[in-house]
Amino acid sequence: MKKLLTATLLIFSLLGTLHAEGAKKSSIEIKDINGKVYSITGTPEGLKIAGMEGKVVFLEFFGHNCPPCLASIPHLIDMQKKHKDKLAVIGVEVQGFTNDQLKTFAKMKKINYTVVPGSREHLFVSYIAQRAQWQGSIPFLLALDTKGEVQFIQAGMLPESALEELFTQLSKK
Repeated sequence: MKKLLTATLLIFSLLGTLHAEGAKKSSIEIKDINGKVYSITGTPEGLKIAGMEGKVVFLEFFGHNCPPCLASIPHLIDMQKKHKDKLAVIGVEVQGFTNDQLKTFAKMKKINYTVVPGSREHLFVSYIAQRAQWQGSIPFLLALDTKGEVQFIQAGMLPESALEELFTQLSKK
């Protein structure tokens, strides 16, 4: 119980630090299924993701066993292919796949975008849940404009035409 309380206090401390205004900016690192590390800094308006500056970012929380999530994967693949220089898609799997399971899944689905196992990145998932008031419904999309500011939040699947329209709007900002 003492360890759980200590861990909880540590998480809340880090979460507060990640988006505290005026404080020295802290960041959290997440690792994708291929071992690439992304440094993410919370800002009052959204997220700064190192290496994705100047791009529209679709951050989607999904599950490997969720029919609407599975239906959105081909749309995200097409979007990433079509807009590879201006769009970064990050999929965070939140139904418990290990890194190896998710790597196999991504290969089977021919996913061409960044995939992150939520089972390994609890702190990041908790941070987004707190900031976006996300209660666990999937798919869950956060869309960031080219400045890293969150401009759109959606629980539930969007058709590809809506994703295209969203991308077009956000790439102009």
